[in-house]
Amino acid sequence: MGRHPLQLRTATPDDLEWIYEVRHRVYAEELGQHAVDPAGRLHDGLDGDNVYLVAARGPERVGFVSVTAPWLGRYALDKYLTRDELPLLDKDDLFEVRVLTVERRWRATAAAPLLMHAALRWIASRGGREVVAMGRTDLLDMYLAVGLRPVGRTVRSGAVTFEVLTGRVTELTRRAMSRYGAALERLRSAVDWRLDMAFAPRPDGCEHGGASFTAVGTDFRALHRRRRVVAADVLDAWFPPAPGVRAVLEEDPAWMARTSPPAGAEGLLSEISSVRSLPAGTLAVGAGSSDLIFRAFGHWLTPQSRVLLTDPCYGEYAHVAETVIGCRVDRFRLRREEGWRIDPDRLSAAVGSGRYDLVVVVNPNNPTGRHVPAAELRSLIAAAPARTRWWIDEAYLGYAGLTESLADLAATSERVAVCTSLSKMYALSGMRAAYLVAGADTAAQLRRRTPPWPVSLPAQLAAVAALRDPAYYSDRWTRTHVLRSELAASLARLDPEVEVEQAVANFLTLVLPSGGPSAARLVAECRRHDVFLRDLSPLSPLYEGRAVRIAVKDTAENARIVAACRAALAVLRPGPASPGSPRGSVLVR
Repeated sequence: MGRHPLQLRTATPDDLEWIYEVRHRVYAEELGQHAVDPAGRLHDGLDGDNVYLVAARGPERVGFVSVTAPWLGRYALDKYLTRDELPLLDKDDLFEVRVLTVERRWRATAAAPLLMHAALRWIASRGGREVVAMGRTDLLDMYLAVGLRPVGRTVRSGAVTFEVLTGRVTELTRRAMSRYGAALERLRSAVDWRLDMAFAPRPDGCEHGGASFTAVGTDFRALHRRRRVVAADVLDAWFPPAPGVRAVLEEDPAWMARTSPPAGAEGLLSEISSVRSLPAGTLAVGAGSSDLIFRAFGHWLTPQSRVLLTDPCYGEYAHVAETVIGCRVDRFRLRREEGWRIDPDRLSAAVGSGRYDLVVVVNPNNPTGRHVPAAELRSLIAAAPARTRWWIDEAYLGYAGLTESLADLAATSERVAVCTSLSKMYALSGMRAAYLVAGADTAAQLRRRTPPWPVSLPAQLAAVAALRDPAYYSDRWTRTHVLRSELAASLARLDPEVEVEQAVANFLTLVLPSGGPSAARLVAECRRHDVFLRDLSPLSPLYEGRAVRIAVKDTAENARIVAACRAALAVLRPGPASPGSPRGSVLVR
C-alpha cells in the first residue's frame, strides 16, 4: 500500500473517466447528493473547463479536487445562489475549490490535506487572491481548521447541506505554513510532486524574479556559469554601464572595498540635484527602490490604511502594503483588450471617492510595459482628493523619455512621491542605488529614518559616473527598442497561436494560447537550455496562467531565447508550427 509515493498531478485524459465514476459512487450512491445514474457516471457543466488535481499511488488513483478559475466566468455556486445573494462571485481574483474527493480506504491518510494544499498552491501560482468553497456541514470543522470562514450562506443539494466558505489566499497560506509547515516539510520528500508550481511558497511570501542566479550558484563558488545562463527573468540591462562607470570601479577596487562611504551620500545627492534640476532638500536615497518602498510605506501606512494598486503591478507593492504592513489593498484592473492601458476616467472615478491613503502607479508599468503620458497623470493627480498620496515608480522611464518624469511635480508637493531606481536604466542592478523625490518636508522625514551609509561606496561612485554620461545611456535605450522589436518578431514566428505584447520598456510578454501549456511549463522547459524567463501568473489572475515576461538582451542572447522557446514549444505543443506556418501576432501597446 505504501510502496509508491503519493503523486500529485493535473488530471490526464485517462484520469477523467475515473473522476466521473468515483464522483458518482461518492456523491450519488454514498451521500445521495445526486440521483443515481444507470451508467455509473456523474458529470457537471464545468467538466472540460475547470482543472482537476489528482492524487495517485502508482496505478491506483487516490483522490482528486477541482479548481474553477475566474476567467471561465462561471462557478458551480452559480447553480445555487445568484450574484446578488453572493456578490463575491463577481470578483476577478476569486477561485472556487470544490468536490474534494478521496477513495474510502485512503480517507484516514494525508491524501485530503495534500490535495487541499495542492489546490491552494495552484491558485496562488495563478495569481488568485481569494477562495470560495462549499464545505459539507458534517466536515465543517476540517474547513475551519485550515482558515476558511463561513459567509453566512448555506445551500442544499439532494440530501447534503453545504456551508459556503471563503478565505484570502495569503491568509490561508500563512496559516497552513505556520500550523502545518513542519508536517508538510516531512511529507515533501514522500510526495511525487508533478504540478507546475513549487511545493511550498517562498519564505517571505513574495514571488521575485532572479531564479537564474540559482543556476549560477548563490554560494558564488562557480561564477563562470554566468556565461552560459541567459538571465531574461530579471529586467537587468543588456548593456554594460557607461565607460566612466567601469573606469571608476576599476581604478582602485581595494580602496573602495575597505573605505566607508559618505554617511549621507552627499555627493550622490548633489549629482542627482544638478542633473535632474531638483532641490537637494527634496531628495532621499536608498539601496535600490525596494529599500525606499519598505522605508516610506512603513512610515506612511498602518493596518488601517487603504491602498490602490493597478492590476497587474510590480509584486513588491502588494507584498509590502498587504502582507508586511497589513493594509487593505484594492486593485484597479487593467484590461488586456484595452492594451493594458490605464483608463484615466475609470481611475479618476476610483480615486475620487476619497477612500485611498495611497495610490501606486508604476510608469512605465512592470509587467505590462505600458506608459501613461505625464500630462494624463498630472491631470489625474490634480483632480484627486487632497488626502490621497501618489507614489509614482519611474524605474523604466528612460525607455519612454526622461522628459516624461513627474519629479518636478513631486518636488513641490507633499502628496506626490517619485521613486527612481538607477538599476535597470543605468545597468547598475548589482550596485543597488535609487532615489526618491518628494516635497521638502516629506523628503526630510524620510531622510531622518534613513540609517547612515545607506548606499555603498562603489554604488555611490558608479551612480554619479552614470548620471554624468546621459548620451551613452540615451543611445543604449534607443538600441533597446530595436532589439525588442526584433525579438518580438522572431518570437511571433514560432507559433501562429502565440501572441507577443510589447510596449516601451526593456521587456515584452509572450502569451500562450488558451488551453495550451501553462506559462510555468514553458519557463521550466526553457531552463533546460539555461534560458530563464519569468512566469507572470503569480502576479495576477488576469494573465490566466499563460503569460511569460522576457527581458530584452543583446542579439546573441535574444537568439538563444528564441531557440529555447522554439525547442520548448516543440515539446509542449508538438506539430502546430513549421517554417512555413502563419506567424503569431505582435501587439504593440
